[in-house]
Amino acid sequence: MDRRRRRARALGLAAALVGGAALAADAGPPLRAMRWVPRDADPVRVFATQPGECLRLPRDSAAALSVEVGRAAFRTPVLLGGQAARAGLSCESCHRAGRDNPDFQFPGASGAPGTADVTLSLFSSHRGNGVHDPKPIPDLSGPRDRLKVAPADRPKFIHGLVAEEFDGPEPTPAVLAGLVAYVDALDPAACPRAPRMAVAPAVLMSDARRALDAARREMALGDRPTAVLMVAAARTRLGLIDERYAALPAERQHLRNADAGLAALQAAIREGGPGAAADLDRWLAAAPALEAALGAREPLSLFNPHRLARATNRRLPANRS
Repeated sequence: MDRRRRRARALGLAAALVGGAALAADAGPPLRAMRWVPRDADPVRVFATQPGECLRLPRDSAAALSVEVGRAAFRTPVLLGGQAARAGLSCESCHRAGRDNPDFQFPGASGAPGTADVTLSLFSSHRGNGVHDPKPIPDLSGPRDRLKVAPADRPKFIHGLVAEEFDGPEPTPAVLAGLVAYVDALDPAACPRAPRMAVAPAVLMSDARRALDAARREMALGDRPTAVLMVAAARTRLGLIDERYAALPAERQHLRNADAGLAALQAAIREGGPGAAADLDRWLAAAPALEAALGAREPLSLFNPHRLARATNRRLPANRS
């Protein structure tokens, strides 16, 4: 592919990414990630459920904290930055619950579903090769030899994924160590019995609380940049809830207010204000009421498989509850 054709292709994909918000107001799908799956994919199977996470937390508290930092970073587009973040892509987009994603098919970056081009020029000025060469997305929770990266080489490998493959900002030492620890803690022997679990507000709120617990501990260690990223991870989870409550203005306003509180918390952490820890504790204290309000209206949201099916012009099979 010559330079002119590569540039035209990159500009076309960039326009699709930047124009996503405008499309959503018109005929776009109700969930942003629906743009990254084949048109004929069952939206209820893909978006009302998710794979179970095969995570084995270390018993050592410091090691467990590192895993939680990595787990939260893995789930926010802020980690990757650049075009990936603008598109809403995180590590989790390709590796749902730390596994693979056989339904992932990003325009211009995938071939068959479940593949991704990791040398795409649009995402990377370091590794872009101008060749469309998508590869299967590996299951990070599979057998250890499937990672094809020796444990000693994983920090360098993961750093390259963030800073070079996606041109992301330089991860802090704690974030990089956390990402390595999280991948190392994914163990096929720890997979839950049920292959998939329901996606629900309570699940995403739990993720947010875990990220904020990690933020608190990083603040106590004096690592403000890592704490800010942990809060960003919590905000990402609120955003995933928010898009499913688009038809419920009162609940959506509660979510927007909660997000505004986290945005203020990020600013306080950056400034090193003494009240940041108290602000975080107040947010966590108010979170159960928010979760209860969301849960009460969950049947009317797009967490309800029947409503999700109707929103995407699908019907649930008669034998599906």
